[in-house]
Amino acid sequence: MGDVEDPDLISDLPQSILESILTRLPIRDAVRTSILSSKWRYRWTTLTYLVFDDKCIRMCSDRPVVENCMVNFITRALFLHQGPIHKFQLSTSYLQCCPDIDQWILFLSRSDIKELVLELGEGEWFRVPSCLFNCKKLTCLELFRCEFDPPPTFKGFLCLRSLSLHQVLVAPEAIESLISGCPLLESLALSYFDSLALNICAPNLKYLCLEGEFTDICLENTPLLVAMSVAMYMNDEMAECFEQSSKCNFIKFLGGVPRLERLAGHIYFTKYLSIGDYPGSLAITYSHLKIIELYQVSFEDMKEIRVVLRLIMNSPNLKELRISGSSTAVASVEAPNLEFWAKECPKDCTFKQLKVVKMTDMSGVPHEMEFMKFLLANSPVLETMSITPCVYVMDGRLNMLIQLVRFRRASAEAEIIFTR
Repeated sequence: MGDVEDPDLISDLPQSILESILTRLPIRDAVRTSILSSKWRYRWTTLTYLVFDDKCIRMCSDRPVVENCMVNFITRALFLHQGPIHKFQLSTSYLQCCPDIDQWILFLSRSDIKELVLELGEGEWFRVPSCLFNCKKLTCLELFRCEFDPPPTFKGFLCLRSLSLHQVLVAPEAIESLISGCPLLESLALSYFDSLALNICAPNLKYLCLEGEFTDICLENTPLLVAMSVAMYMNDEMAECFEQSSKCNFIKFLGGVPRLERLAGHIYFTKYLSIGDYPGSLAITYSHLKIIELYQVSFEDMKEIRVVLRLIMNSPNLKELRISGSSTAVASVEAPNLEFWAKECPKDCTFKQLKVVKMTDMSGVPHEMEFMKFLLANSPVLETMSITPCVYVMDGRLNMLIQLVRFRRASAEAEIIFTR
C-alpha cells in the first residue's frame, strides 16, 4: 500500500479564516505564502487590508536602491491584487514626494477604499492628489506630513467616521469645511498646527484630540462628545492676545459637551479656559464625566484654580482626578487670598464618587495645600491620594507631608501616598 498523504488542514480552512491569518502577517511574508502550494499561490492577492512599511523589503545603505525596491514591490502588489481593497496603509521614511504614490491613490480610488493611512518621513512634503477626494466610501483617513488642498467642488466625505491630520499643511477654512462636510464623523485628531483658529461643528463627534498652537477653539456643535485630549502651545504674542479677550473660553469650549466622560487637558489648557469674563453659575452639569486630567495647572493663578473647581464641582460622578502643577518654589512664600476657599467652596459640596486622586509636580504652595485639604474633607469614598513633589522642591517636602497627614479625611479608608 502507498503512503496516505496527510490532509492539508490549513489550506482547507474557510476563506475568511485564511484571510485573517494572512492579514496578521507582514505583507512581505503574506506574499511569500504563494510558494507553499498551488492553493496558496494567489491567496494573498485577495487581501482587503494592505499595510506597507519599511519592513516589506530588504534594507541596505543605498537609499535610491531601497526606494526603487519599495516602489516596485508596492506597484506589483497592487497590479496583482484582485477584488476590493478596504484598507491601504503606507508608513515609510523612504518615500516623500514619489510620483508613484499619486498612481497608487488613483488606483485605490477605484477600488472602494475605506481606510487610508499615509505616514511619510522627513523631507519634502507630499501633496495629496485630487483623486483622493473621489474616494467616496472612505470611513477612516490619516495623513502625516502632507499638503492637503481640497478642490472647490469637494463637498466632503459623507461616510468618513475617523479623521487624523498630523503636521498637515492646510488652510484653516479648509479644515472647518472638511469637518462640517463629514456628517458621520466620530473621531477627530489634529496635531502640530500653528496659529490655528478652529470652529468645530460635528454633531456626531465622540472623540477629539487637539495638539498645537491654537489661537482660538470653539466647539460649536459637538453634543455627543465623550472624550477629549487637548494640548495647547502658546508663545508670548498668543498669550497677550488671549489676555485681551473678553469672551469666555470655558463656555466656548466646554459649554456644550454634556455627555463628556473623560477630559485630558495638557499644557496651557487650564490657562486657556480661564480667559474671558465668566457669566456666573454654570448651566451645564457633566453627569457622565468620570476622569479628569489637568496638567501644568498654576495654583498661583486664581482664575485657573476656579476653572479646576468649576469642573470638578459640576461633575457629580467624578471617579478619578489627576493634576500636575506648574507652581514655583519661590512663589510658595506668599499666601494671598486664602479666604477664597471658605468663600468660593460650598460647605455641602461632596464628591460622592471620587476614589482616586493623583497630584504630581507639587510645590507645596498654599493654594495647592488648600486644594488637597478641600478634596480630602469632601470625598467620602476616596481610596488613595497620591502626591509627588516637584523635583525642585527639597526643603519643603517634610512640611508638605506633615500638613497632609493633619488634614481631616471624610473617608476612613483614604490612603495618602507621598512619593519622594
